[in-house]
Formats: sequence, C-alpha cells, structure tokens
Amino acid sequence: MMKFLTILLDDTSVSFCHVDNPYTERKLIPIDILKKGIMYAMKENLSVQIVYPNYDLPDEYLKVIDSIDHTNIVHSSHSLSADIVVIDEFDKLETYVRQADLDSIYVLRYAKKDLFASEAIIREAIKVLNRINIVIKDVESFSDLDINDYIKFLDNVAITVSQEFAKGHNPQINVLTDRLFLENPNHCNAGVENITLSPNGCFYPCPAFYYDEYSSKGQILSVGNIDDGLAIKNPQLYKLDFAPICRICDAYHCRRCVWLNKQLTREINTPSRQQCIIAHLERNAAKTMNIPEVYNISYIPEIDYLDPFDNLIKNK
Repeated sequence: MMKFLTILLDDTSVSFCHVDNPYTERKLIPIDILKKGIMYAMKENLSVQIVYPNYDLPDEYLKVIDSIDHTNIVHSSHSLSADIVVIDEFDKLETYVRQADLDSIYVLRYAKKDLFASEAIIREAIKVLNRINIVIKDVESFSDLDINDYIKFLDNVAITVSQEFAKGHNPQINVLTDRLFLENPNHCNAGVENITLSPNGCFYPCPAFYYDEYSSKGQILSVGNIDDGLAIKNPQLYKLDFAPICRICDAYHCRRCVWLNKQLTREINTPSRQQCIIAHLERNAAKTMNIPEVYNISYIPEIDYLDPFDNLIKNK
C-alpha cells in the first residue's frame, strides 16, 4: 500500500539518492499538476515529500505547497529551511556543519573516493548532527578492492558513534545505527510504499527512473500519470515477498534500491553484488559497536559471507 508521494518541483530538483540528475534546463512543474498531486495525496492519505530546485519558487507555488503537511528536501546551498538537506560537495561539509540546523536530516551524496577522503570531517559532523544518511553515488564501481577501505571507514566512524552514545548523544547514521534498532526490513520500497510525481505529470517508482528516462533513448519508464492514476505493470516485482534472496536477508537497513537492481542486474527484484556486499559490511560494522545496553539494540548474529549468493552456492 502506498504511503508516500514524492513531488519533483522541477527537472533540476536536487537528487537525494544514488543517481545524478542529468537535467540541466529548468522546467517547473505546472501549477495545475502540483495542485492535482497534492489533491491525490490527500485522497490517498499519502505523506508528501517536496523536492526543490536550487532557486526560489513563485509565491503561488509556495502557497499551494503549504496547503498540506509535507517534508522539504533541498540542496545544502539553498536558503530554504528544510527537513532533509542534501550535501554533494564533499569539500564544503565542514562549512555546512557549522551552519547546521540540528533538526534536519543531512544526506551526504558522495563518490566512494570522496567518502573515504572525508572520514575525519564526517566523524566531526557526527559529534554535532543528529542524523546523517550516507549515499554512495558510484555503487556500480564498488569492487573487491574497495572492501578494506570501506571496512576501515566504517570501523573508524563506528568508534566515534559509540563514543557519542557513551556521552548521551545518540547520533543516527544510516549505514551503522539503523541496523542496530531494526527487527524487520526497512527498505526504500519504491513502487510499493513510495511513488514519485514528476514535472511532466507522470508517476515513476522513484526519481531515479525519471532521471533515467532522460538518457534511455525514448524508453518509457513511467507507471501512470496524475490524470489516469497509477499503472504499475507486474507490481509484485517491487515487493519483498517476491525477492527470494532479500526476503530472508537480515541486513535490514539495506535500501534494496530497485533502480540499482535494474541497472546492474536487469531485474527489479534482484540486487547487485555491490549492494549486497556494501550492506553486509555495514551490518557487520554495526555488530561491533559498543552501545550502552540502555538503548536496547537488536541482536545481530555472526555470518561468514558478504554476498548472500555466495552463501547460497556454498550451501547447495
């Protein structure tokens, strides 16, 4: 059942996940489509996320947006106060942290090399911010050679997080603390619980599918439109129950990105090796954290694999 509607206000709206936004020309969503989107959310009882471009909107748009409770998602350079702030300029993180709103969630969209290089600054940010989500932009290039670097990064960040918990400050960081408090999968659920409305009035499982359509040479990736409603073909493919590996995996914090699945395996419900290895490195790092018992963390069992497919083959 759908729970969330993400509305892209412009073709140049900020990307907050794995895929870069290829659109460079402004194309503001028509006001009538925005109104229909908000009405659709009201009728379907959906929570609304508004994704902003990096320029100020006309007052009539702001008035329509304010007609419904919503979550604002903006780029860090935008002057608008927001619930979710996206930082993709790794060399400016320290500056943004000094100006941070502690009630906001900060999304760090970094390439892996920039992520590793920013470890010291991220550890300092953890001491200040309450919630950080790390998004690796180039998951597709994550190789076995990167495993040790990521383990080192996670272990060092985990030390800082554990120290903060010991002080009574409990910072949340998606790649470490989320798994500690989950008893069940908490995936992105694009196409199942989340749907995106783009400036052209069409629905997409998530913004990445809309961005991908830009460079797909005419391939239509939309799943309906605001006038005719949702039309998701084979909706079961997006669901966890139809993902035989994911449904028995306990890397509960993994986003199980269906766009990445499609890009890297050509199957919406089959994750790539890169996603599985990254999620299990994070899972294992979370297990080693020294968190006071008062926080009632979840039990994470020992495993001897990083890729569930390897485990499956070994046990045949």
